[in-house]
Amino acid sequence: MADSAHVDTFARNHLPPADQQPEFIFELPELQFPDTLNCAAELLDRHVAEGRGERLCLRAPGDLAWTYADLQRHANRIANVLVRDMGLVPGNRVLLRAANKPMLVACWFAVMKAGGIAVATMPLLRAKELGQIIDKGRVTHALCDVALRAELDAAAAAHPRLARTLCFGDAAAADGLEAHMAAQPATFDNVPTAADDTCLLAFTSGTTGQPKGTMHFHRDVMASCACFPPHVLRATADDVFIGSPPLAFTFGLGGLTLFPMSVGASTVLLEKASPPDLLDAIGRFGATVLFTAPTSYRAMAPGARERRLSAPLGGPLRKCVAAGEALPAATRQLWFDATGLQIIDGIGATEMLHIFISADEDHARPGATGVAIPGYRACVMDEQGVEVPRGTIGRLAVKGPTGCRYLDDPRQASYVSQGWNFTGDAYLQDADGYFHYQSRTDDMIISSGYNIAAPEIEEVLLTHPAVAECAVIGVPDAERGQIVKAFVVLREPGSAGESTVRALQDFVKAAVAPYKYPRAIEFRDALPRTGTGKLQRFRLRDPG
Repeated sequence: MADSAHVDTFARNHLPPADQQPEFIFELPELQFPDTLNCAAELLDRHVAEGRGERLCLRAPGDLAWTYADLQRHANRIANVLVRDMGLVPGNRVLLRAANKPMLVACWFAVMKAGGIAVATMPLLRAKELGQIIDKGRVTHALCDVALRAELDAAAAAHPRLARTLCFGDAAAADGLEAHMAAQPATFDNVPTAADDTCLLAFTSGTTGQPKGTMHFHRDVMASCACFPPHVLRATADDVFIGSPPLAFTFGLGGLTLFPMSVGASTVLLEKASPPDLLDAIGRFGATVLFTAPTSYRAMAPGARERRLSAPLGGPLRKCVAAGEALPAATRQLWFDATGLQIIDGIGATEMLHIFISADEDHARPGATGVAIPGYRACVMDEQGVEVPRGTIGRLAVKGPTGCRYLDDPRQASYVSQGWNFTGDAYLQDADGYFHYQSRTDDMIISSGYNIAAPEIEEVLLTHPAVAECAVIGVPDAERGQIVKAFVVLREPGSAGESTVRALQDFVKAAVAPYKYPRAIEFRDALPRTGTGKLQRFRLRDPG
């Protein structure tokens, strides 16, 4: 491989040991990458160099429309700002904070061009959560939407390592990012990064409440574009992508940036992407490819039927991708009945970067996620790491051109074993090779596509003066897949009631991302514990 371009070697120094990393396989011809590789050159600059600079790239409400050449100019100016004004050197980590909008994409590509490492964060995260990311990733720089700066400022005050921040979104600000960009040229010489230089840290919730930073290379970004998109999605340059997942999720980064740009297509970015917002935007922008969670498909089905948004009914929409949580067979049927379109289901993981098991529309089966996509291998194993017979429930194991590399984290040893990535999902594989989701094998709560760690919510609740003890679990929910439920022992049992429920819910919303709050709270006199005092969560899930 080429020598690393990183001057700041933090990421390379904190990769998992080689014997704890998964086996990486590059069997497809399109997975043979050069030693020197910068994904910004491949996904953005290539289109301009080959004469496609005037193709539409990014759109947003308010008639904002950027071509590939426009995006390149913005990214080049920001890269110059990062290097010349903010002192970034290759390998520095740059926290990105914004809703889905073109400037966030420009900032992401600027970091790639400058040889930095992008650390995109969910807009809903609070200062406490941002501080954990800053510490874990030793983040030194940030580019932030001015509308979201309050929580970042609070995190930076408590974590002075983050010393260089510029905000965008206020063109009149004398020291805003736009003002700095205006003084910089629209050209930039990309840093010649190695294919195995880390280019992004994607943080994911851990079951303990401590976030895990997953490390992905420039090579990984391009590998994700070489597997699922051409072999399953099969989009074209004329497609218009749209969706709900934040770009801070790798599901959103791939579906709304990497995949469309890999084929020269365009994307509509929505800051608010509730089901009604998505339905309106699909029709207004003529969107043809949709990425969202199963929960959203269920909520949108009546409106999609009424508006006749799908191609079979005369509308623009022709491809629909679901991931982030299990797709119920009933939701698949509901959407098909409303639109005539089969959902392309998939399972991915932040650790793997994107989808690795799926099936296209013609091969989709109710209740099945699909098969390993070209480039990946998957099987079901028992607790000893032995493959089980077809039809037997076990642990899903996968390997391919991407895989888990946690940033300096002992949990690497539980995710990777014998060269395989174990995703934390229980599956069975049927006689035809299709994988069927059963459950999680850990305590992760997955609600509307969001990963939520029970201990994190418990930690917050325990700081409330009214709470003596608590325990949090995920419980089934028809709309969201699961919801967070808290069992609470109050210091004063007589205060139990709806007003206390609302007070505790608001308390959690103020402390952590609001999507994590307990939608159900049950008051108990005591929690089930073993003789040694260990909480018995299984008795809360199944009181019988």
